[in-house]
Amino acid sequence: QVQLVESGGGLVQVGGSLRLSCAASGRTFSSYAMGWFRQAPGKERECVGAISRNGQSTYYTDSVKGRFTISRDNAANTVDLQMNSLKPEDTAVYFCAAKSMYVSSNDREYNYWGQGTQVTVSS
Repeated sequence: QVQLVESGGGLVQVGGSLRLSCAASGRTFSSYAMGWFRQAPGKERECVGAISRNGQSTYYTDSVKGRFTISRDNAANTVDLQMNSLKPEDTAVYFCAAKSMYVSSNDREYNYWGQGTQVTVSS
């Protein structure tokens, strides 16, 4: 089992940057693929990015490619999401999630979730 705690959200202007971090408890962090999801009011939750257990495979939704970077540090039990060139449509609550085995963009495959952190991009 793993517990996840996100940090780093906040208010930023259009074009700005934020770095989200997710700290995981437990000794088996490297056995989990990790994902960052977001949900805006009235919209479905979507996978922003995901990373494999060893960090060598990543996934990004089309709308963030070239702007967001997901990374992980298995020694520190953390997974980060660097967000650059932020747009108003990036405004959402961002969640960190973990699943066993292979990386996926399907939120129903993720077993463990953080509490979320708000990201607001003002124009």
